[in-house]
Amino acid sequence: MASPSRTEAQRLKQDVCVCIDECREKLHGLSQGIWSRPELAFKEKQSHDLLVGFFSEAGGWTVEPNFILETAFRATWCRSGHEHLRPVNVGFLCEYDALPGLGHACGHNLIAEVGVGAALGLKGALETHTDVPVKITVLGTPAEEDGGGKIDLIQGGAFADMDVVFMAHPSQEDKSFSPCISITDCTVKYHGKASHAAAYPWEGVNALDAAVLAYSNLSVLRQQLKPDCRLHGIITHGGTKPNIIPDYTEMWYYIRTPLLKDLSDLRAKVEACFNSAALATGCQVEIIFANRAYSNILQNLTLEKLYEENGRSVGIQFNDDSSNFSGSTDFGNVSFVVPGIHPFFYIGTEALNHTPEYAEAAGSEKAQEYTLRTAKALAMTAADVLLDPALLKQVNEEFIVAKQTQE
Repeated sequence: MASPSRTEAQRLKQDVCVCIDECREKLHGLSQGIWSRPELAFKEKQSHDLLVGFFSEAGGWTVEPNFILETAFRATWCRSGHEHLRPVNVGFLCEYDALPGLGHACGHNLIAEVGVGAALGLKGALETHTDVPVKITVLGTPAEEDGGGKIDLIQGGAFADMDVVFMAHPSQEDKSFSPCISITDCTVKYHGKASHAAAYPWEGVNALDAAVLAYSNLSVLRQQLKPDCRLHGIITHGGTKPNIIPDYTEMWYYIRTPLLKDLSDLRAKVEACFNSAALATGCQVEIIFANRAYSNILQNLTLEKLYEENGRSVGIQFNDDSSNFSGSTDFGNVSFVVPGIHPFFYIGTEALNHTPEYAEAAGSEKAQEYTLRTAKALAMTAADVLLDPALLKQVNEEFIVAKQTQE
């Protein structure tokens, strides 16, 4: 099948933008509905229902609520077009969980809006332009902030037939790539022996001493880490009363490295710090690591270049410095399963993510123009790979090579 001409491709992209603009009020309402009722990981029932209802009312979508997870969903639109050609499956991901005490201070309501907007724009344009076989899949992915809902969806086969996947995350600037790093977390429990802290402290085994020693050990370790590694945590339980030798304390730590393959080495050093604190104080220790880790994001330069070209055409000005490491995301795990991109986008504020100021900005009218142009750029990039089989082949070849170098 011959690819559409460049003129046809540009016309299709123009229609993508028109379709998104026509939906701007509905998209803003969707985003506001999520933002005004923040819900924590795996508890996003109202957001789930709002998104499911949105696609059900939009028409033409096959909608599956409670998909694999209770608060996940899948919405698909498919046009086979040619009997012997499998439709290219383009995926858009929506996040919608919030932060404890801060609401949508990471702007996940806008992530959902971008994913929905891009999918609607691409569908609307394709319906009137080309008979290229295509499947558009929108996945609602819960619990990015805590728990890793995308990992459950990977294990459930949600990405098995996808060819390329897109999402975008709010930030302080526009970047086609920022190297999110791998992460795991652990809970550490020290068990000692209670005793009266004034009358006979020698009878006690101080679990708080163990926690403080562990905290100090990790702080000393931190100065020996590479600049792009991260190690940070808190003491979540430090005792009950000053005149009682604490017989139980608990800590919660995050461990991050640039690449997933480096995480095990740092984990071993961290465990040694926890164990040595137990040995020094006579406490027993439990170290409970999360049963899943977030991977670093696998970069795809072909998709990034396409996204930047399309982004500039709708007014996005990119920061070309991608050297600074940011946080972590379960999209990293997705990027090892199917090629994709996870660009960051400016929303009209210099406030930092995970602050009350950013939560306010994520719900503001000002954020809308930036959000919609990001949706346009994502949909236009998806159109590029749909219309040009050679591009899609290049994306996949790069994905395979990049994956092999990091596993």
